[in-house]
Amino acid sequence: MKGFKDFLFRGNLIELAVAFIMGAAFAAVVTSFTGMIMDLIGKAGGVPDFSTVSVAGIGVGKFITALLSFLLISVVVYVAIVLPYNKIKARNRTEDATPTVTSEDLLTEIRDLLRAQRP
Repeated sequence: MKGFKDFLFRGNLIELAVAFIMGAAFAAVVTSFTGMIMDLIGKAGGVPDFSTVSVAGIGVGKFITALLSFLLISVVVYVAIVLPYNKIKARNRTEDATPTVTSEDLLTEIRDLLRAQRP
């Protein structure tokens, strides 16, 4: 029972659950925004639903509608999330002034200290 409790309260599981819930809530926002863009496309060029389009008797309209929605959602997510996140991350990035120490450097230092301790 303790192992299960540890599993449930592990930090990354809780973070994943919160991210999933926030993603589902944000999906509704992105979907409504995409619907708004599709309405604008519909006003400019007709109906924004391509479900009646067919090529050589094969109905490709639903695919075209889904593809256009996917592209619009991708643009919204990129502009609303990815770009601001990258800008904030770049702004908060602090370069560490300390040089990177490799394991070989540490081993060399240990070797030198051990040699210095020998009489």
